[in-house]
Amino acid sequence: MDRGTPEPGDGRHTAALGRLPLAVVVVGPTGAVTHWSSGARRLFGPTREEAVGALAVDLMPICGALQGVPGYPSAGRARCKVPGSGPLDVLWWAYPLIGPGPERLLVLAADAARAEGGEQDAERSVVAAPGFAPHTGFPDAEELAARLPDILPNMGPAAGARIVSQVLELGYPVLEFSRRRRVPVTPDWGVPRHAGRRARPAVPAQRPAREPLAAPADTEDDTAADLEHAAVRERLEFLNEVSGSIGSSLDLERTIREVTSAAVPRFADFAGTHLRAAVLAGEGFPDGPPDVTTVWHRVWVEHNDEPGRWDDTVPVGEAISFPEHTPFFRCMVTGEPVLIPRIDEELSARISGQFEKRDLRPLIGGRSLLVVPLKARNVVLGFMVLLRRPGREPFGDMDRTTGAELAARAGLVLDNARMYTHQENVADTLQDSMLPQVAPRTPGCDTATRYLPGTRLGRVGGDWFDTIKLPGSRTALVVGDVMGHGLHSAAMMGQLRTAVQTMATLGLAPEQLLRNLDDLAQRLGEHYLATCLYAVYDPIRSELTLANAGHIPPVLVRAEDGRSRLLELPTGAPIGVGGVPFEAVTVRVAPGDRLVLCTDGLVEVRGQDIGAGLAVLCESAAHPAASMDDACDAIVRALNTREGRKDDVALLMARLNGIPPEQVAEWEIAPRAAEAARARHLVGEQLTRWGLAAAAPTAQVLVGEIVANAVRHARTWRIGVRLVRTDVLLCEVTDDDHTLPVLLSAEADEEYGRGLRVVSALAREWGASHTGRGKTVWFEQTLVQP
Repeated sequence: MDRGTPEPGDGRHTAALGRLPLAVVVVGPTGAVTHWSSGARRLFGPTREEAVGALAVDLMPICGALQGVPGYPSAGRARCKVPGSGPLDVLWWAYPLIGPGPERLLVLAADAARAEGGEQDAERSVVAAPGFAPHTGFPDAEELAARLPDILPNMGPAAGARIVSQVLELGYPVLEFSRRRRVPVTPDWGVPRHAGRRARPAVPAQRPAREPLAAPADTEDDTAADLEHAAVRERLEFLNEVSGSIGSSLDLERTIREVTSAAVPRFADFAGTHLRAAVLAGEGFPDGPPDVTTVWHRVWVEHNDEPGRWDDTVPVGEAISFPEHTPFFRCMVTGEPVLIPRIDEELSARISGQFEKRDLRPLIGGRSLLVVPLKARNVVLGFMVLLRRPGREPFGDMDRTTGAELAARAGLVLDNARMYTHQENVADTLQDSMLPQVAPRTPGCDTATRYLPGTRLGRVGGDWFDTIKLPGSRTALVVGDVMGHGLHSAAMMGQLRTAVQTMATLGLAPEQLLRNLDDLAQRLGEHYLATCLYAVYDPIRSELTLANAGHIPPVLVRAEDGRSRLLELPTGAPIGVGGVPFEAVTVRVAPGDRLVLCTDGLVEVRGQDIGAGLAVLCESAAHPAASMDDACDAIVRALNTREGRKDDVALLMARLNGIPPEQVAEWEIAPRAAEAARARHLVGEQLTRWGLAAAAPTAQVLVGEIVANAVRHARTWRIGVRLVRTDVLLCEVTDDDHTLPVLLSAEADEEYGRGLRVVSALAREWGASHTGRGKTVWFEQTLVQP
């Protein structure tokens, strides 16, 4: 206990009260509780979960505390009844708060019976009344001011400092006993006295005004034991509150902030968290023990010093390797807490000297230091640096234990967040690798896409879209949805998508492609089920050929009048069912028409008929837009409005521009050797008419080589040559031989085998595919505009 000394100016005396259990409640502007301490739970009953967000008047039957004069503190005593607890005599102090934060009223409350010493003889009883006094009127005023933040646990330094400054300005809470003695109120953590001990009065009985206060000899041991018990209880309560406040999400960045902020100001005045690079990046578990080469990232700093004091010297985001002979290195290597009760000048200089171009001495000199490791599965993920100001009780052995327990709980939470981040990164990488990088433009067709990952079982799913360039300037448009979610569905999707790409380049008709895909799915396993819509757009013929395997129908928006409609297609069975035929439908389209394909995650809502979603899809697809991307965004905004969407969404929009007839030239030549020269001549003339004479020499060489190869292998059918001018020059040579050409390595004395090597060297791209009557060999040539 502190000794009592006279308070200046009023003739009354300050007596030591010891510590008083306090209820601490913070009320927001609407009257709802924003902070509810464990002391408030013990005094009034409701738990923190029940109290936060509820109206304060419904929880605390002390209306006077909630109806004060704005700008002025108030105090009082109320006798009330608390449900489930019976009558209660409450002392209270209320502080109106101002500032940018949500806090508008701070209420402190205590049980009057505890303040007056509990059950005592009538002749030893005193009467306590709450009031306010300048904190500088008491001995050890600075210590009292430093103790104030402890009554505001789990509040950030900014909010806590703002509230403390206003409490000191408006008056320190005090108790006046029998209107003669005024004592400061300091918080207690509600520690009960040991059973069997006689309760002692909080204030001595009547004494002469200047008689010193002395503790009875037979109670000195009890007092020491109570203080030790109180300290243990305080730390347990602190750890319990920290455990409840950290790990509220699996977001790694948010978890780091929660872990660091939990220590300030209640346990330390400064906290800085450092993590290994692998942990911060969400990679796998860190390999091997740390050493002097290990890179650590300072990920968050929290303190209650003046703003900006630490920012330049220990900036957040800095990557650093810690030298040997520092407490930080010792902690991370041994995995044990490192405690330095006070950093003297010699140690401060030695620590600061290990870091280039920075002077840590003004920041750490005279402070108490505790470095605790953040571990998971016996691997050090990081460490936390904790500092206390010189005027505060330095860290001791009990603090070392408390800090180690805090770090153990924080390490577990951080490891959970790290693993979740790692899984998210794996899922994102897998999904990105599965989804194609769709070219926004193919001959006669512009495309735009959107993919929205679902929220169920991670962020990977089985939805996909694709655009595939086909011979004859055609484009295949694909959208599919593997049934189920998660990594298994994503893996299935990758297999089916690869199969579609492979079969599409073989020139298979849409219905035959789905038939082959269905057979493949049954061979892969009985659980391979998917819906798929496959469409082939021919921009020269202005035709769209579609086949459906259990997928929702596409929307066609006509450029002529802006109207949209669902295309009626034979539905077919999903891929993997087996034994069901697939049919194809051909639709005539006009330049500028748009085709919209999507998966059911965009239009399906639980409890609602899917027809309603398809109707909204038709309506939003017809909405005018400045660009294809804007059109996709309009569809997503119209349909992706429900909260908690669990299914992923794939959306593919294609504008069918077509290729005008004047940009296409076709000839048929006989399968004779002399026709190769004729083909070169025809191509040269056509390019000249198109104003592309500069491209003619290269094109003639390429056409001559491919036609010569076709002449050698053609049978009876005539050879077809077609030129298509878009952004590039496309040339196709068709014959009735089904054997695809192969690029060979020709020796110096061999007569044949060099033609395709010339094509491969000069062409932008080239390839070959089967057709119904034989094969088509094609090449693309980059055009040099005049």
